[in-house]
Amino acid sequence: MLILQPETLSQICDHAKSDFPDECCGVILGTDAQEFVRKCRNIQNKLHQEDPDTYPRDARTAYVIHPDDLIAIHKEADTQQWQIKAFYHSHPNHEAYFSEKDKADATMWDEPTYPGTTYVVISVYDTEIRAVKAFAWNETAKDFIEVEGTLGKT
Repeated sequence: MLILQPETLSQICDHAKSDFPDECCGVILGTDAQEFVRKCRNIQNKLHQEDPDTYPRDARTAYVIHPDDLIAIHKEADTQQWQIKAFYHSHPNHEAYFSEKDKADATMWDEPTYPGTTYVVISVYDTEIRAVKAFAWNETAKDFIEVEGTLGKT
C-alpha cells in the first residue's frame, strides 16, 4: 500500500489542476520518512505535433515525461539515496484508472519497468479532483492492480 503524506497529495493534485486540460506527470521520491514531489514536463504535445502517426494522442489524453527530467530524477535519487516511490499523472475529464496505455508504458517484456514502484492516477474535472488511485504490480496476476483503498480526495 502506498501512503502519501498530505502535503504530497496536495502538491500532486495542485499539479493536476494547474496543467488541466492536459495530463500532468511527475515522480515522488524519498524514503519511508520523507517524500519529495518532482514535477515533470509532459512532451506529448510536441511529439504529437512532430509525428502524429507515431503519437496520435495529444497531452489531453497521454503523457511522455521529458527524458532530461527523468535523467535528473535518477541522478537525484542516486545521489540522495532515495527511492522512486511513485510515478503520477492525471486523467483530465476522465476517471482515475490504469489504462492499457499506462500499463504498456509501465512494462517492458511483460514485466514492470520499475519493480516496486507504485503508479498514481489523479482524476481531474476542470478544477475538481474527483479521485486519486494507486496501482501496483501484482506478480500473481502479472498485471497492475489497484492498491487496497484509494488515496482519497483533497
